Amino acid sequence: MIHMLDIAFSDATVPSGGAIAIPATSGTSPTGLFATVNTALDGALERAAKAASFDFEAAKTCVVLAPGAGYDRVVLVGLGRADELDATVAEKVGVAAAKALAAGGTTGVIVADALTPELAAHVALGAVLGSYRFDSYRTQPRKGETAPLASLDIATSDPAAAQAAWAPLAAVARGVCLCRDLVSEPANMLRPPEFEQRILALRDLGVTVEVLDRDAMAELGFGALLGVAQGSDAPPRTVIMRWNGGAEGEAPVAFVGKGVTFDSGGISIKPAAGMDEMKTDMAGAAAVVGTMAALAGRKAKVNAVGVVGLVENMLSGNAQRPGDVVRTAAGQTVEVLNTDAEGRLVLADVLWYTQDRFSPRFMVDLATLTGAIVVGLGHERAGLFSNSDELAANLSGTGEATGEKLWRMPLDAAYLERLRSDIADLKNIGGRPGGSITAAKFLECFVNEVPWAHLDIAGVAFTTKATSHAPKGASGFGVRLLDRMVSTYYEG
Repeated sequence: MIHMLDIAFSDATVPSGGAIAIPATSGTSPTGLFATVNTALDGALERAAKAASFDFEAAKTCVVLAPGAGYDRVVLVGLGRADELDATVAEKVGVAAAKALAAGGTTGVIVADALTPELAAHVALGAVLGSYRFDSYRTQPRKGETAPLASLDIATSDPAAAQAAWAPLAAVARGVCLCRDLVSEPANMLRPPEFEQRILALRDLGVTVEVLDRDAMAELGFGALLGVAQGSDAPPRTVIMRWNGGAEGEAPVAFVGKGVTFDSGGISIKPAAGMDEMKTDMAGAAAVVGTMAALAGRKAKVNAVGVVGLVENMLSGNAQRPGDVVRTAAGQTVEVLNTDAEGRLVLADVLWYTQDRFSPRFMVDLATLTGAIVVGLGHERAGLFSNSDELAANLSGTGEATGEKLWRMPLDAAYLERLRSDIADLKNIGGRPGGSITAAKFLECFVNEVPWAHLDIAGVAFTTKATSHAPKGASGFGVRLLDRMVSTYYEG
């Protein structure tokens, strides 16, 4: 089960009671259902807005408790300036409305008669993403905590059109929530074989799923990935997902994800403080799974491939040692100087395999790859590295549009010199300076001239505070970005 708010659309009639939210703009007098509810409450909404100096700024709220006429609460939500009202604003309105309604119960109504059906659908998207909560392992609520919003009705002037606009957005929302669920799972509950089972469920959406086990990967020469996995008793997996919604024979777009379900650092062990967050080191793979679910769920007119390498990086008598040399699927050898630089080893084999087998139009990989990118960009943007100006521009522009923002970083040839090994072709670290860049430069050695972009999402995949579209925790970063980029530039 995916943790996701249920949405329904209905005719724009005044709810008889309960909790409602009314998106509205400032004006000399209320209009539409806002006016109707205000009249039923003898002008209480206008008086409350005036008393609170509420100016209807976009996504700001004014809550009126027990105003009468059977209403538990009425929430005014600002729409801001009419000439600035777009999908992004509508989503923020949905987030604000859902949060305000959740404070008073598990159901609610958003009166959206002032919005077009398309904007009403984006209100729904914001509500779903903003109300997400992962509570699978809660046996009782915390003191003072309200139950999550379970269902939401959106009253609109054209519910059929709103539902049609919502259908593809709902598929994207499910992809984001699936990604968040996977990232939120404890590491003991989502080891590589269980992750595989979660991915197999995408077959219900028409996705073809193929699994490579340890023997299959050994036959393909995945020495880098298998070296990372050898310290764990959890068998590794590479999982290939295919959605064929485009023209027959057309080259696919490809997404590749790092899926380290827990990263202890191996022999180069991480400090104890914060190691619990290393359950999120599979966020890149989760984003790929969520993206494939979104594309299939909305029946995207594109051929797409998603490939994820799933491993645990653990310590044992059989764990990889610093100084070991591994042979990659590309045939290049790598001296492993630090076993905590394992994600690039996993991706090296998976990237090579993906380009070699599928000859994609482009490849985008996502990985919580380096702490260095967090030092450089904080928690506001992901690092973007690419060998293609066109692909980088498409990603950057889409990131600005969706709010999943990127910042392009350099990939100068000089950085490769720091990865030259004395005894092998490459070494897996290049020192502290420019650490996120040398990591990306390492990956570039395995893409074989295919247009490629690497997204280092270490600072944005899991957050310590709520954002505009997500609560604290797993953000689902990458799903909306990649889905929108495909629909804008590569579909149909």
